[in-house]
Amino acid sequence: MPVATPAQYRQMLEKAKKEGFAYPAINVTSMSTANAAIKAFADKKSDGIIQVSTGGGKFASGVGIGDMALGAISIAQHVHLVAEKYNILIALHTDHCHPEDVEKFMLPLIEETEKRRAKGLPNLFNSHMFDGSELPLAENIKQSKKLLERCAKSEIILEVETGVVGGEEDGKNNEGAPADKLYTTPEEMVQMAKELKPIGAFMYAATFGNVHGVYKPGNVKLKPTILRDGQNAVREKLGTDHEHYLVFHGGSGSELHEIHETLNYGVIKMNIDTDTQYAYTRPIVDHMFKNYDKVLKVDSEVGSKKHYDPREYLKAAEKGMTQRIAEACDHLKSTGTSLLQ
Repeated sequence: MPVATPAQYRQMLEKAKKEGFAYPAINVTSMSTANAAIKAFADKKSDGIIQVSTGGGKFASGVGIGDMALGAISIAQHVHLVAEKYNILIALHTDHCHPEDVEKFMLPLIEETEKRRAKGLPNLFNSHMFDGSELPLAENIKQSKKLLERCAKSEIILEVETGVVGGEEDGKNNEGAPADKLYTTPEEMVQMAKELKPIGAFMYAATFGNVHGVYKPGNVKLKPTILRDGQNAVREKLGTDHEHYLVFHGGSGSELHEIHETLNYGVIKMNIDTDTQYAYTRPIVDHMFKNYDKVLKVDSEVGSKKHYDPREYLKAAEKGMTQRIAEACDHLKSTGTSLLQ
């Protein structure tokens, strides 16, 4: 099936919220990593979300160009083509666009969708993330509202964030963030719902101690009750129709029972990047160690073309990433939940 329509995407999010599961949202940087994600979702009969960050888009455009929006468009067009060959729905999303990148990343992508819609073509992306968490709350809300107003006109969902996800990702380092910034307050969750809900559909990355990076299980100290308390406050003050679609960032190192607890509080999307990077790289390392004398022309020998052909080890990398994403589908309980099954 083609990439999900706006209506299908809303159905996906509603289904996840109602049935208590979340979609793995996989950061990709190339055709190969996108292919790995699509196949994993198909293998697990799970709809899924593929996303591109500013750094991922910049990489995808090539070292000679370095255009984050162009690279994101290229990956999205590839996904639109390949997704048609599978019997599950894929939604396309962009990840962590900070205020300084809005003009060169998010806005060109919104414009691309506007141009497509004018020609009767489907949206390029289903949703975009504006990460205004570094701004004062009032300014974060002001910019979020402005972006959501434009997105809503094209049936694009906006993802927003308050609080700070600790650690480092894609060039942004929050390792020294104050402890109180790692936890979104119930008041913030109520305010975001009150300000944004009347404008259009949005997702919300509320923070509850989550941290980007690489950690052993149990090393990240989450407080999922932050999400519970915030949702309760929203229901009490604004009604159940204002409950948030919540997003879980920085899940590496989280205990499975903590992840499952967040599903009870409205988490419908969990970003996965660090683990899939490793799953993609590990088979390449294995190939190089086992075939050192074949991938290099050692002592004036000619090596083995079969072994240094990038297709040989990138196929293994793709399979490794697919396996990790399939595991994520099981952990997040999205296996077998596709709208098309």
